[in-house]
Amino acid sequence: MKYSKLMRERIRRVRVLFRELGYEVIEGERSEESFSAAYEDDEGFLGGFFIDADNKFLEIAFTFSFSHELGSYLQQRIQEVLKICYEFGCYLNVRSDGSEIEFSVFSKVYYAGLNYFSLRETLRDFQGCVESIKEVVDLHKGIDENES
Repeated sequence: MKYSKLMRERIRRVRVLFRELGYEVIEGERSEESFSAAYEDDEGFLGGFFIDADNKFLEIAFTFSFSHELGSYLQQRIQEVLKICYEFGCYLNVRSDGSEIEFSVFSKVYYAGLNYFSLRETLRDFQGCVESIKEVVDLHKGIDENES
């Protein structure tokens, strides 16, 4: 795989920053125009990041997956999920293929401002967003609310 000098530097820089922040970087997919990998912290939080040669930002992602039967359950909570994303400065993508429903939460950091502190704060906010969404879509909590 032959990357441009800029792309190689972005990949190196992002890997170094994640390691400095205490994350393990798990190799993902490579193509001529993009690079993706996962990252994991000591507490088991597992997210992903994407580097695209045509973009000027690092994209961080987390994906939730649900069976298609939970569509109405998720529909009742989507407004709150969108509100959480807005509060944390993240955005959401929803996809359904008939067998499952996936929604991915994203955040991004522009390379021009990417440093240890900006990535640390972005990841802190991003993980806060994901944890808040987990609480909203928690099936056990939803079942308990319906019983009472």
